[in-house]
Amino acid sequence: MILDEAGLTALFITLKLAAVTTAVLLVIGTPLSWWLARSTWRLKFIPEAMVAMPLVLPPTVLGFYLLIALGPEGPIGRLFETLGLGSPAFTFTGLVIGSVIYSLPFVVQPLQRSFESVGTRPLEVAATLRASPVDRFFTVAVPMAWPGFLTAAVLGFAHTLGEFGVVLMIGGNIPGSTRVVSIAIYDHVEAIEYSQAHWLAGTLLVISFLILAVVYGLNRRFRPIRL
Repeated sequence: MILDEAGLTALFITLKLAAVTTAVLLVIGTPLSWWLARSTWRLKFIPEAMVAMPLVLPPTVLGFYLLIALGPEGPIGRLFETLGLGSPAFTFTGLVIGSVIYSLPFVVQPLQRSFESVGTRPLEVAATLRASPVDRFFTVAVPMAWPGFLTAAVLGFAHTLGEFGVVLMIGGNIPGSTRVVSIAIYDHVEAIEYSQAHWLAGTLLVISFLILAVVYGLNRRFRPIRL
C-alpha cells in the first residue's frame, strides 16, 4: 500500500510547516542569538531561560497556553481580530506561531554558541579596517558562524517535523488544513490501520535520516575558518 491522498496532504502540510517555521526562526533567532552571545547584561539569564522553556515544558502545557493566547479572547487572537485577520487558532498560521515558539531553543542555542565561538578578535580586526558594526556582522561573524546556521536550520526543521502535542492543541485535526503527519499517524494507529501508519512513519524516518546525513557530511567536509 502506498500513501493515500490524505497521507500525501498531511505530509505536504508537515513539510510546508517545517520550512516556514525554520525560515521565521532564522530571521527571529539570528539577531536574538547575536545579542545573547555579545551581551554583558547581568540579567541575561532571564531571556535565556525564557528561550529554553520549551525544552522542559510538556508540549500540552505550552499548547494549552498558546491556544488561550491565540483564541478570540487572547492577546494574539484579539490583535489578529483587530487587523481583520480572524483568530489564528485552528489555522495554519496558528501552527506556525506555535511551532516557532516550540522550536525556538533549537535554533537560538546553536546560533548563540556559534557566535560565541567567533570571539572578539576577528571583529576587532575588522573594526580597525573601519568596518561598521553591520559590516562586521555580515562579513565576519556570519561567515565564521555558518556551521551554527546549518545546525540551527536542521534542528528547527527536524523538530517541527515531529511535533504532536503543541500542534494538536492549537491546530486541532482538520484534514487539509492543520492535520500534520504526526497526528495522521496517531489516527491510523487508533483505527488499527498499521499499514498507512508504517508508510507515514517510514517516510518521516527516511527524510530525517537524509537531512541529518547531509548535515553531518557537510560539517565534516567543510570546517569554519578561524583567525
